[in-house]
Amino acid sequence: MSDYDILQPKDWLAPKGYANGIAAEGKQVFIAGQIGWKADATFVSDDFVAQVEQALSNIVAVLAEAGGAPQHIVRMTWYLTDRQEYLTRQKEIGEAYRRVIGRNFPAMTAVEVAGLIEDRAKVEIEATAVIPR
Repeated sequence: MSDYDILQPKDWLAPKGYANGIAAEGKQVFIAGQIGWKADATFVSDDFVAQVEQALSNIVAVLAEAGGAPQHIVRMTWYLTDRQEYLTRQKEIGEAYRRVIGRNFPAMTAVEVAGLIEDRAKVEIEATAVIPR
């Protein structure tokens, strides 16, 4: 259960897997872009979906430091190095997302970029959470 309101204009089609807007009150947590490496800064894999799952796990770990959980995430921005791989592997990405984040679908943006700072990184995800007071 989420502690926020989803903002969805009545005459718009419902989005799949994200929200158009979120309204929330509480402690705001801003999580820097996370990539598909472990705590020791080594990559879990060169596989796109494995990197997505690890980046999401890293977000959850940082959020836990503030006393939050996945259901408190209200916004995510995904930076992808390969738009086509993202589109082709959406089912696998969705499965990884639900394993880590559950059925919380915050406001999201996905952007294809020419590259990321870490050469092996295929995705970077930043998040904002609001933890109820």
